[in-house]
Amino acid sequence: MRRLRSAWFWLVGHAGVNRLSRALHPILYRWTGGWRFLGRSLGNLTVLVTTLGRHTGRPRTVALWAYPDGDALVLVGSYGGARRAPAWVHNLRARPEALVQVRRSVQRMTAREAAGEEYERLWRMVTAAYPGYEAYLAWAQRTIPLVVLEPLSRDAVSVGPN
Repeated sequence: MRRLRSAWFWLVGHAGVNRLSRALHPILYRWTGGWRFLGRSLGNLTVLVTTLGRHTGRPRTVALWAYPDGDALVLVGSYGGARRAPAWVHNLRARPEALVQVRRSVQRMTAREAAGEEYERLWRMVTAAYPGYEAYLAWAQRTIPLVVLEPLSRDAVSVGPN
């Protein structure tokens, strides 16, 4: 049973980080406004996060699971258990600002990494929502960053019909 569970987490992690998924998910999410499985996967909220590339300065969009914490959203830089952090984490470290689309609403947010007691609290929250993060932590053999996105303003921008 433990082996089956580990295989499931591996499959979910790799499905989310493969090139086809990374290319198609944002396009389909925008087209549908995060409808059905594009906006929620395994019970987890899916959002689009657009950062500026730290080397190119060009916009980079990725679909990620996000965990609400008050007005903030928490992102997990697990990269499916890879030994390196995903590019979006490095982009936000270089420029801690992002556009975040939740369904058809887009909002500018500022990013920071959780640390200390906040990290521990948020880690418990995200692993309760998706226990696979514990497996990714073991595989990655690194501290998995938890990025907290907080609204820059209360004004959201609509990007299409609801």
